[in-house]
Amino acid sequence: MLNKNHSYHLVEISPWPIIGAFSVMIMLSGTIKWFHLYETNLIFIGMTCTLLVMCQWWRDVSREGTFQGLHTSNVVKGLRWGMILFITSEVLFFVSFFWSFFHSSLSPSIEIGMIWPPMSILPFNPIQIPLLNTVILISSGITVTWAHHSLMENNYKQTIYSLMLTILLGVYFSILQAYEYMESPFTIADSAYGSTFFMATGFHGIHVMIGSTFLAVCLIRQMNNNFSSIHHFGFEAAAWYWHFVDVVWLFLYISIYWWGS
Repeated sequence: MLNKNHSYHLVEISPWPIIGAFSVMIMLSGTIKWFHLYETNLIFIGMTCTLLVMCQWWRDVSREGTFQGLHTSNVVKGLRWGMILFITSEVLFFVSFFWSFFHSSLSPSIEIGMIWPPMSILPFNPIQIPLLNTVILISSGITVTWAHHSLMENNYKQTIYSLMLTILLGVYFSILQAYEYMESPFTIADSAYGSTFFMATGFHGIHVMIGSTFLAVCLIRQMNNNFSSIHHFGFEAAAWYWHFVDVVWLFLYISIYWWGS
């Protein structure tokens, strides 16, 4: 690696991909055990192993980009395209849920009474918790943009404050969504409405938690002076992901909470 005559990064042998794959397999096996036997020991073991692998893997990537100088302009360009394609795949992932929702809502079948929402479903009031969550996510989009501009201007304190605020808003969103689920008058088993509602909003909630974790890692890296005004793609990727989460929620709120109710 020290004598290479190119600007690309040849990834060295790493144990984390195979260990991560086994950890996720244990976690998903534990999920099945939880669903059928109501036992959570295996899922917590899998989640712990997965989190430990994530910490070690992210540590190695941060070390490569910050201290070893392996993230050259060509490598960063590849990372940018990789993140763009990943977010594109995520957009198509949510398109499938919206397709399912509009397929059922625009032409309700006879099995659900040919009305939408189905007769037995009491939907959420869109101007209560859903509207508050919309305000929270839009505000978090503003704060993460504030953090990005502060970072580009080498304003160390404002970057940390705005990142902290963004993470707190993300956690607050997740708490409110969990409360909404606990108070829900219908379940995922209640016709096509329950299935599409919980699949779409549930996967979005998982993305919010992933995005909050992504930003928390960026906060730790910023506190350790890993970013500069011209070398901070790790933060840019997190900001792109967070904006994607914001936009998806706007579509969810307008279509499922407001129009669909």
